[in-house]
Amino acid sequence: MALSRARRSDRRIDYWPGFVDALSTLVLAIIFLLSVFMLLQFFLSQEISGKDTALQRLNQQIAELTELLALERGSKKELQDNLSVLQSTLSASEAERNRLSGLLTSGTAEGDAANRRIGELEGALSAERDISARALAQVELLNQQLAAMRRQLAALEEALEASEARDKQSQARIADLGSRLNTALAQRVQELARFRSDFFGRLRQILGNRSDIRVVGDRFVFESEVLFDTGQATLLPAGTAELDKIASAVLELAREIPPDIPWVLRVDGHTDKRPLSGTGQYKSNWALSAARAISVVQYLVEKGVPPQHLLAAGFGEFQPIELGDTEDAFRRNRRIELKLTER
Repeated sequence: MALSRARRSDRRIDYWPGFVDALSTLVLAIIFLLSVFMLLQFFLSQEISGKDTALQRLNQQIAELTELLALERGSKKELQDNLSVLQSTLSASEAERNRLSGLLTSGTAEGDAANRRIGELEGALSAERDISARALAQVELLNQQLAAMRRQLAALEEALEASEARDKQSQARIADLGSRLNTALAQRVQELARFRSDFFGRLRQILGNRSDIRVVGDRFVFESEVLFDTGQATLLPAGTAELDKIASAVLELAREIPPDIPWVLRVDGHTDKRPLSGTGQYKSNWALSAARAISVVQYLVEKGVPPQHLLAAGFGEFQPIELGDTEDAFRRNRRIELKLTER
């Protein structure tokens, strides 16, 4: 009866791995979303920086045109003032000519002198008329230049407004893209978490309650003695029988997971901290742990598991799960770990 109670106790469901699995998945999702956000922020800052540079260049051109327009207006006013002076001088010359014409009638001598004076005044008047015509032509040219600058200023304002509109549209598209990306990432994380939970449930059923196969966090842990002899990386027959069960579960899972979810089954090799003898095939614990992980991956590939969904890693003695120098601690640290994760 005591044995029956012990067996019922062993079959109780352990919810801790699912909790740790969900927590680690959430952390990975947050890290990935932060990376995407930083990348989008970088691209957005680059685009806004380019817009600011273009806007500064346009503002500088507008300032230069405004300054030139002010100078041209000053020149136009000065020419108009000169024209007014010339017109006043012309009016005075015409009045003087009329007065001299009157004097011409009073006497021949005075008339001859007046005629000479009139000739001089007419010459001066003709010269002043030429100057006035040139001034009017220059004023007209300035008016044309002013109209051209106004048209250019209007075109620059239109270009600036168009640039601001495109900037707003780009920001809206980036915000929409980020929202859709966050939604897609959340869906993929939820799907992978569900498949991981199903996979771990199947492995528990397949492998049963064995003391040398444990669940540690979000991974299955095989003690190395289940799969390998001491200091070797060649699979034992008893170990291949257990790997056959795992290969069947992985193949069944591969048919269910959508092809757009990047998943891998990571196989990690670990050793204890005792150094290897120099006479063996492997010169370090790191080399032995990597060779054992590769042996497991190669066997799973032989059983039909797609190699693109497998990953082998060797950690040597540098990731112990139990500290201490006892034989039990050494045995628990010599292990192969299986973890379903993202690529």
